[in-house]
Amino acid sequence: MSVILILIPLSLVVAALFLGAFIWAVRGGQYEDTCTPSMRVLADDGTVDVKAAKAVDFENNNGRSR
Repeated sequence: MSVILILIPLSLVVAALFLGAFIWAVRGGQYEDTCTPSMRVLADDGTVDVKAAKAVDFENNNGRSR
């Protein structure tokens, strides 16, 4: 029975921490634009920025030439 007296307040503290984290994320703008990232994939026009592609290739190869 004494375990219940420990677990109930502990669960309330954990729930309050999760609620605080959720409120912090909402105030920080985490959930402001939920539609655009998923729609960006569908609206991709297939063009590739050559400089960006070369930079990514350079980073993946760690500066080594092929």
